[in-house]
Amino acid sequence: MEFDYCTWDDDYKGITQTIRRSLLDIAQVSSKKYTSVLMQGSGTYGVESVISSVIPDDGTLMIAMNGAYGERIGQMADVYGIDHVDLIIDEQQPITLESVKQMLKRYPETTHFAMIHCETTTGILNPIEEIIPWMHEQGIITIVDAMSSFGGIPIAVEDLKIDYLISSTNKCIQGVPGFSFIVANEEKLREIEGIARTLSLDLYSQFDEMEANNGKWRFTSPTHVVHAFAQALIELRVEGGVEKRFERYRDNQSKLSEGMKKLGFEPLIDTDWQSPIITSFKYPSDDFDFGKFYSKLKESGFVIYPGKLSEVPTFRIGNIGEVYAEDIDRLLKVIEKLSQKIS
Repeated sequence: MEFDYCTWDDDYKGITQTIRRSLLDIAQVSSKKYTSVLMQGSGTYGVESVISSVIPDDGTLMIAMNGAYGERIGQMADVYGIDHVDLIIDEQQPITLESVKQMLKRYPETTHFAMIHCETTTGILNPIEEIIPWMHEQGIITIVDAMSSFGGIPIAVEDLKIDYLISSTNKCIQGVPGFSFIVANEEKLREIEGIARTLSLDLYSQFDEMEANNGKWRFTSPTHVVHAFAQALIELRVEGGVEKRFERYRDNQSKLSEGMKKLGFEPLIDTDWQSPIITSFKYPSDDFDFGKFYSKLKESGFVIYPGKLSEVPTFRIGNIGEVYAEDIDRLLKVIEKLSQKIS
């Protein structure tokens, strides 16, 4: 924060271009077919940029929802007056290919399809590898919100035929909040010129500016966040890339889940659909006081998440970031002591 970076500087623009290329490598795509676009703001800004920029007035968006983040895409579509049909699945269950097929039979006018990869409302991991290629075969433009999975779970974007994948700096790549990014099928991206319903979130115009002016953002970019993200990408490579980071996250989640079970906390999601990103646990009893539990954990140096479900009382614990086996062990020891005091 002590160094003032200029958004017009050639060296700074070069860093932006390096980031864009690195994202393509992580996405396992060819630079001849795909590009990446950086967008100021949180992950939601990136999702809104795509939703508001790629669907024409005569298009119909199908949204698969099994949590709050799928529902948020529906809210965006409502704000922009985009026609959409919602495939609503129980929050404790994954989106399935069969449910998508049935929905498409009911709404054959669908032109675009959006779904969440890791729905952190619960921690469930939806099977994009089954659904997205099939939707592509039907001639439908595919959009994947990989906010909490990209960089921490291997995703072969080109092989899966994902047209637009959205993520952000502060999740699995372990940067800090400040911008989101979109990995896009360049042919599809070039077709959306003029569709955007906003100025600052115009995805095509942001891409066009970065291409024409060697990485220049259209408006003031979060310069320090960009430099931090460049460093985070280096640290990802040092760790061994996405595969190694995925192994660490997966081991974190497994150790956490098994340890919590022994302490009387039941995971919400079935193991088959549990992501390595975040884990939801049911309250152990009707009189469990989450407020006290949270406060005591915070005093011990751990901050967790409240639940997002309306029907089942839960809390959530993240497994990502600079978190290792010894951190999980320390957390479990603290929870063991607390569980003896808090009922």
